[in-house]
Amino acid sequence: MAPKSPVGPSKRPRRFAALLLATTLLSACSDPAKEQGKAALAYWENKCETVAGEKIYRKVEGVEGVLLLKVRPRAADPEWYDRNFPGAAFAKEATSNEYIETFLGYEHSPSPTGEPVSPTRRGFITTDFNSSDPSNKPGYRYVDVVDEKDGKRYRYTLRRERDLSAKTEWWNVFLDRVPAADPAPRYAVTYEDHVIPEERAMGVASTTLKVIDTQTNEVMGELTRYAIAGGFEQHTVSPPWLNAYRCPNQSVGTEAATRKFVDQVLIPAPEPGR
Repeated sequence: MAPKSPVGPSKRPRRFAALLLATTLLSACSDPAKEQGKAALAYWENKCETVAGEKIYRKVEGVEGVLLLKVRPRAADPEWYDRNFPGAAFAKEATSNEYIETFLGYEHSPSPTGEPVSPTRRGFITTDFNSSDPSNKPGYRYVDVVDEKDGKRYRYTLRRERDLSAKTEWWNVFLDRVPAADPAPRYAVTYEDHVIPEERAMGVASTTLKVIDTQTNEVMGELTRYAIAGGFEQHTVSPPWLNAYRCPNQSVGTEAATRKFVDQVLIPAPEPGR
């Protein structure tokens, strides 16, 4: 099957974002710096047009669990101000256990009128099941991760318990971890953060996500994102990578961008009884 064409934000919003970014980057610059900024913007725009986007080669439905080959590590100001921060293109992504939870949680409608989540209108991810939400699109039932410290594979699941001491209906959610039995999930998710000196000098970062069939080593889908930011030497402003412009981007649920690509390739199994 031929790969789909890259899917990214429309040219018009991206060009508007580039114009805003150009104003920010170039307003206080000297002439040489302005030329460098223009070159960086042109480079980013070209990558958005020719490289960035989603490619889905094969889909599988009814997937209960996935294997995460990498988990986003925690980051803070030192990383967000560092032009060589590896995860810059996904700086707003959830990290550590919260990254794992995005794969297990429910996707909820972002619409105030209650329109359900759809492929063209994605929502936000939480660990809560909302009985009044028309979507409650489930994630995966479990996620396996190999612990870097001991090299063992562990299985993560969400456990919900009603808080009987609460005056209103309230459910506490816990992330459980137990040693995982064989076999490991067939389908895996990984990412590669690109730290290319020439790009980072321009304030440009990129990352590629991949969904892999571990039995055949087939790449089932991949997403490449490019980000551009400035102001790395100005610690009086908010962190550059958190304010970067990205293509493609998620306007809602930015912290779960990886999950919202993966579940287009590996469609989660419906919940029993719901």
